[in-house]
Amino acid sequence: MASHSDTLVVFFGATAGANGGKLGSDEREIILLVWQIVDLHEKKVGKLQRCLVKPDTLELTDQCKEETGLTLDEVVKAEPLDKVLQQFQQSVSSELKCLGRSTYTLCVNSPLVIRQALHPEASKKNLVLPECFFSFVDVRKEFHKCCPNAGPVQKLELPSMLEYVGLPAVSEQLMGVREVSSMVQLTLCILAEPYNHKFSSVETVKYKFDSGTCSKTEPVDSETVIRARGLPWQSSDQDIARFFKGLSIAKGGVALCLNAQGRRNGEALVRFVNSEHRDLALERHKHHMGSRYIEVYKATGEEFLKIAGGTSNEVAQFLSKENQVIIRMRGLPFTATPQEVLSFLGPESPVTDGAEGLLFVKYPDGRPTGDAFVLFSCEEYAQNALKKHKQILGKRYIELFRSTAAEVQQVLNRYMSTPLISTLPPSPIVPVPVLATPPFLPAASSTRDCVRLRGLPYTAGIEDILEFMGEHTVDIKPHGVHMVLNQQVRLGRPSGDAFIQMKSSDKAFMVAQKCHKKTMKDRYVEVFQCSTEEMSIVLMGGTLNRSGLSPPPCKLPCLSPPTAYAAFPTPPAILSEAALYQPPLLAAPRPPQTTTHSPAHTLAYYPPHPHLYMNMNMNYTAYYPSPPVSPSTVSYFAAPPGAVAAAVAAQPHPAAAASPVLPQHGALVRMQGLPYNTGVKDILSFFQGYQYAPDEYSSMVQMSEQARSLIQPKEWLCL
Repeated sequence: MASHSDTLVVFFGATAGANGGKLGSDEREIILLVWQIVDLHEKKVGKLQRCLVKPDTLELTDQCKEETGLTLDEVVKAEPLDKVLQQFQQSVSSELKCLGRSTYTLCVNSPLVIRQALHPEASKKNLVLPECFFSFVDVRKEFHKCCPNAGPVQKLELPSMLEYVGLPAVSEQLMGVREVSSMVQLTLCILAEPYNHKFSSVETVKYKFDSGTCSKTEPVDSETVIRARGLPWQSSDQDIARFFKGLSIAKGGVALCLNAQGRRNGEALVRFVNSEHRDLALERHKHHMGSRYIEVYKATGEEFLKIAGGTSNEVAQFLSKENQVIIRMRGLPFTATPQEVLSFLGPESPVTDGAEGLLFVKYPDGRPTGDAFVLFSCEEYAQNALKKHKQILGKRYIELFRSTAAEVQQVLNRYMSTPLISTLPPSPIVPVPVLATPPFLPAASSTRDCVRLRGLPYTAGIEDILEFMGEHTVDIKPHGVHMVLNQQVRLGRPSGDAFIQMKSSDKAFMVAQKCHKKTMKDRYVEVFQCSTEEMSIVLMGGTLNRSGLSPPPCKLPCLSPPTAYAAFPTPPAILSEAALYQPPLLAAPRPPQTTTHSPAHTLAYYPPHPHLYMNMNMNYTAYYPSPPVSPSTVSYFAAPPGAVAAAVAAQPHPAAAASPVLPQHGALVRMQGLPYNTGVKDILSFFQGYQYAPDEYSSMVQMSEQARSLIQPKEWLCL
């Protein structure tokens, strides 16, 4: 420290490119070092030393040649930087010994030579700098304390400072010698009367980056934050701190940004201790990290807090241990235990505090995501752990990466603060009123009292689901099992998904915990907790995945309200509970039933046959929502193609005089994927054993003959 040092070593450096106020901005190497000792007690000076430095890239810019007066031949004969730094230490130590002094502090005209030139170059060349280069005093700031009226520190130049105190400018022509001589004269001047100045404002360079946490409520000055773009995907906070070597990053001030999939996107937000260091960081725009150049831009404190800020006590406790190396594990089996992870890492990579040094990332409902963070007490242990990258744990290979405290916060925030299934605003489409309080169509609610089964075998039936649920079947609501059919590639086929309504959200949570990843017919089935609102949208043709919930596509006919077509003006109909039982669900053909027409043309669906519950202990049924274009989708009645509607409307019908409504005697079934040469007889043969209405059969024959060339082979038949 200067306040306790016996001497100052006035120090100057120049690079092979830009110098002065742009020193270090172009990544050019140091080619010149000049220094001279000043005894603070005796007010004496030592011998001026000037050394050339040989750069790895033997090239000098024209500006450098003009300013320094050096030639490439002179530089080529010099020693490399590490050798010159050794000479510096030996020379200074020898002179201090002769003066009878023991300590010293560097004195520079600008922090650029230390922060922007020497430290970055030493970091790239893996050189260990002497301790003296981690602290220094800035002669401009010291002069400003003595002469505050001389002007702002940033605008102070050596000639103007000498002129202000009445000293003549140095006439030396050699660059470096001129600057060091000017600083020595200025130093001796402010040490003497009337200033009697003491050098006390020592600036330091951090040895390493300190990881830590940041609270969302912590104020962050936007003038201290930058955004770095183009980072290698495997870079850690220590790599970024090394890129900004020489500048002071705030504790926990590196936040790696993640994309929507939770992977690093090559960007990071970095927070510095003050605006001065932030401005110096901006000068490193397009400097290189390995073979990649890094873009550096201004950012805001809000952006930093959005990425790095957190409020989780679990994360705060996990990161409370200082100076730990953090490793992120990705792809863990969902059933992995702390002991299995510790065994995977092995004794050569001991985790800090054993299982306490593991943090498993989970969804809000407690299910594991397959990610975990691990603490190691030293770099050696972390390196040993990284050697296990892509090794197998169970039946999965595990990825290991260096991580940061900010990434821990960001990952936990991503998974814990956002529900697994995002809730969209209510659909603007108003469904047709079908039943005032239907027992089978759940009312939209945000209560998470449902579960979603994903990955069911395509051959799975209701019995298989009930067996899969086991003891939890007693907690299923009546009519609470809903199978989802494929809406896209294989229309009408099972999609492998099902929704189950439970009696309460607690029951749904228990099912998701107990049944998740259980096996059904050699397939594991995922079980997620969800709400009836999310379930209803999917049953109406929407899609559901971890990236969110998508409403039914509006271009599909299922979303056309009944008032959209004139040929089939169907008023709201009262559906009985039996409307849920589609013919394919019945265990045996239904016997004929007498149908009575009502003036309102109530839909008279056949009740379920008792054989439906054969071999089933519980009175549970299934509602199979048809594909989005199916007319049997609850609350929607599809409009047939306009040409078909016109053809049917033009035909005389016995009931036309009584009512313009197409008679509706039973369940309306839609068939898709028929061969193009399929006739009505083929369809009737397909439904052999089931009862159909003769009137509708005759209508079908007439429509089929006139509209065969107008529509795809999709037939409608009332059973």
